[in-house]
Amino acid sequence: MSDSAGISRDREFRRTVRQIVRVNHAGEYGAIRIYAAQIAIARRFQRSLLPFLTETIDHERQHLAAFRELMLPRGTRPCGAMPVWGIGGTLLGLATALLGKNAIMICTEAVERTVHAHLDKQLGYLGSRDPTLSETIREIGEQELGHLASARNNRTTSGPFVSVLDTIVAGVTYALIWCSTYGALTRMRNRLSK
Repeated sequence: MSDSAGISRDREFRRTVRQIVRVNHAGEYGAIRIYAAQIAIARRFQRSLLPFLTETIDHERQHLAAFRELMLPRGTRPCGAMPVWGIGGTLLGLATALLGKNAIMICTEAVERTVHAHLDKQLGYLGSRDPTLSETIREIGEQELGHLASARNNRTTSGPFVSVLDTIVAGVTYALIWCSTYGALTRMRNRLSK
């Protein structure tokens, strides 16, 4: 391998790491907005969900702070699409909360499943090349799995509505992730397939 190829790979890796941290930070911000909107509605109509939603939003705030702390050492800043994540999260949270408990759980399940798959891909890409970031992602991923399990265990309906809402929420989540990484998902997938 030539020195220029190694430098190019190193530059690509650092660029992808910056995008990983940026999109993860934005995703946590969007999740906070989803849960904040759901909490606002749940206070009035779904009080039984408040303990779950409050615990989950606290985790998301911790995750946001963890990714924010990783930004400066990696030479990155918050995603330029943060307003989109915020508005989208708020609208998604309000819409699902107004549809009731099951819609909140479906939303949580779809978001967390999509995010967890994304975090797994990041870990596969990072390997041991950025141990601090990898460990942060691993720890956050474990909490996200807890949210996912809680949502699955607390859903009480199935059928076409569940499938449609799940598909919409997961699709929007994936699209936001892809757009916010400027194609880093594709680069990670290509790198892992080699």
